[in-house]
Amino acid sequence: MKVAGKVAVVTGAGGGIGAALAAGLAEQGANVVIADLDGVRTDRVARAVGGIAVAGDATRVEVLEEMIAAAESNYGPVDLFFANAGISGEGGIGQNDEQWQRILDINLLAHIRAARLLIPGWVERGTGYFVSTASAAGLLTQIADAQYSVSKHAAVGFSEWLSVTYGDQGVRVSCICPMGVNTAIHTDALQADDEASQLGANVVAKAGRVLEPEDVAAITLAAIEEESFLILPHPEVLEYYRRKGSDYDRWLAGMRRLQRESAAG
Repeated sequence: MKVAGKVAVVTGAGGGIGAALAAGLAEQGANVVIADLDGVRTDRVARAVGGIAVAGDATRVEVLEEMIAAAESNYGPVDLFFANAGISGEGGIGQNDEQWQRILDINLLAHIRAARLLIPGWVERGTGYFVSTASAAGLLTQIADAQYSVSKHAAVGFSEWLSVTYGDQGVRVSCICPMGVNTAIHTDALQADDEASQLGANVVAKAGRVLEPEDVAAITLAAIEEESFLILPHPEVLEYYRRKGSDYDRWLAGMRRLQRESAAG
């Protein structure tokens, strides 16, 4: 899909990959609604790219409805929705169910709630595009962070299901699965007080080049033009994924070794 003239909504667009996606979309002629929990950052990005700002929690249906309404009233029906808002876990297995519920709300259920609102209209029109920001952790795993790993696996699974179920009805789906990206999630984990978060971030940093958000956005928009499902800003992830599928036990043993070596420094 060419994005010029299309209407796009980007969640988590106050910074990082979301802000870079919003800028890239605007540069290519799309009309963009910038959504983020942080109203100040949302307004700043909206002014920079000439878009519409909606501040609020993307896990709430009423806020998602506000994003869609803002797009429709200013530009027209939503053509592309970027489910980009996301957070990392607390490290380890998680201390309580509330932590798990929060990360699942943001990294998975927000995607599901947005799709519920958009898919019927897209099927009726015979066109629409859902883009999920997942992670290489959703294809492989995230050492030391069960919540992030599980939620990103689920996000990949939901994207696959959307494509299988609605792909023949004009709905396109892409799933972005990068490794290290220079965003607040990555830098905060590197500087975290708990050893589990630091361990996970250090593994990511050592696994491959840490990309800038603008790199990920450019690769993503090129893949959307080709309507590719799996978007891998780090191409080496595909080889890791193949090794995992070809010999699961060997891959698990290798991941345990990587964990030990990283923990040892």
